[in-house]
Amino acid sequence: MPDLRTFRPGGARVVAYAVGVIMLVITVVIGLALPDDISFTVAEDITLWLIIIAVLVFLHGIGRSFVRADDDGVEVLNGYRHHRIPWSDIQGFAMGSGAPWPTLVTNDDERVMLFAIQGSDGGYAREAVAYLRSRVPS
Repeated sequence: MPDLRTFRPGGARVVAYAVGVIMLVITVVIGLALPDDISFTVAEDITLWLIIIAVLVFLHGIGRSFVRADDDGVEVLNGYRHHRIPWSDIQGFAMGSGAPWPTLVTNDDERVMLFAIQGSDGGYAREAVAYLRSRVPS
């Protein structure tokens, strides 16, 4: 049976989606509460919705991030950027004390941030990094 583990952000994911929902609710409530004599131009409406959509896309990028380790290597999705790195190309994982997230270091000294493993998640983040380190071939 293949060894497959997926790590996702904990608190950051909850906050990202909660902020998105709250932002939409507040926008609708304020829009409905405005007096009838206040109106916006089409350009203002479009600008407002483009800004809201941009923020929602950014928040969704945070929420969908993951690090997946399988027998072949590590797959990283940071927002909308995807990386696939075989174990043979991985030198190790670095996460200093107080670091916001760990970094995957390749044999050619390329670095990939692992946004899905948030240092603020405490024990979960330490466990994830320990697991990933244990999978790096010696």
